[in-house]
Amino acid sequence: MAELPTTSVPVDILRGFVADIFTAAGCAREEGAQISRYLLSANLTGHDSHGVIRTPRYVQWLQEGKVVAGQDIAIVHETPTHAIVDGNWGFGQTIAPRAVDLGIAKARANGLSVVGLRRTGHIGRIGDWGERAAAAGLISLHFVNVAGGELVAPFGGVDRRFSTNPICIGVPTKQGPIILDFATSLVAEGKVLVASNGGKPVPHGALIEPDGRLTSDPRTLYGPIEGTHVRDSAQGTGAMRTFGEHKGSGLAFMCEMLAGCLTEGGTSGPIPGGKRTRIANGMLSIYLAPGSFGAARFEDAAREYADYVKASRPAGAGGEVLIPGEPENRNRVERLAKGIPLQPETWAAICATARGLGLTPPAVPTPNV
Repeated sequence: MAELPTTSVPVDILRGFVADIFTAAGCAREEGAQISRYLLSANLTGHDSHGVIRTPRYVQWLQEGKVVAGQDIAIVHETPTHAIVDGNWGFGQTIAPRAVDLGIAKARANGLSVVGLRRTGHIGRIGDWGERAAAAGLISLHFVNVAGGELVAPFGGVDRRFSTNPICIGVPTKQGPIILDFATSLVAEGKVLVASNGGKPVPHGALIEPDGRLTSDPRTLYGPIEGTHVRDSAQGTGAMRTFGEHKGSGLAFMCEMLAGCLTEGGTSGPIPGGKRTRIANGMLSIYLAPGSFGAARFEDAAREYADYVKASRPAGAGGEVLIPGEPENRNRVERLAKGIPLQPETWAAICATARGLGLTPPAVPTPNV
């Protein structure tokens, strides 16, 4: 599908508008603002797949009772160094920071901790949680799955078995965090969503048809999309594919073991009754305090090594070696200044959701050609 022109919406206007939508949908003002802030955080870093494009879907889930406003974590099992917490089907942008803060507090007190989170709404860009831990001076590792969210075929197969199962590792340095954050699918599901709205196409072979043909057509995942803002992966007959063939497939499998089985939040499948009623993120997070390992110079050593890696000669003229998190940092600076680029279909879907709640969308510039 061809990429369409975008509209650049100023960050403050978009943040306030999305907060108003969630407040009108039934969230407390503070919660609506927090959901909006984390969605905008994804857009600012260039991960539009996890940004405000999710607004209509989140509101629909809230209206259908698949996610619940005003929730908090509940401790299921706890020791001084680890815990399993239940998100009570709350918004991921509400629940995840509280689970992360619990892990941070335990790691600060004991040198390390492990926190398993289950039964929470979509927790968005996992890099936000790596950044939150790094801001507290901690290394963190996060393994994520989606219970009931089969989207991705395993290596060698065509049937859906995994969710997109992201992995994130965050490292603190005195010059800012280094964040590695990627889906184990070739692209995140949200990138297929963006492509379906006229955004950047996904690479050929990111999706697979039931007969094994490789494709980049979002209809493989969502079914017919013309004439509607609705995108429901349950309507598609194909699947997404993992990156790196057997390697990505193996990592996705282990995310299910750690974030699904160990937390007892459930794996991506099999889905009871064969029909998905709601999805929930699970996340297993490990937090390490460098000082407790005797690594007094960890932040300096990490930055020195990052600088050494960046000093590698570029493979091509005008090229550059980038370390994890650099593209996101550059996008944040640019988009704070220029606004968030949104495809017309994405903006139309958000505005339609707002109007359905009795809100009037703000005026924005005409699309860039």
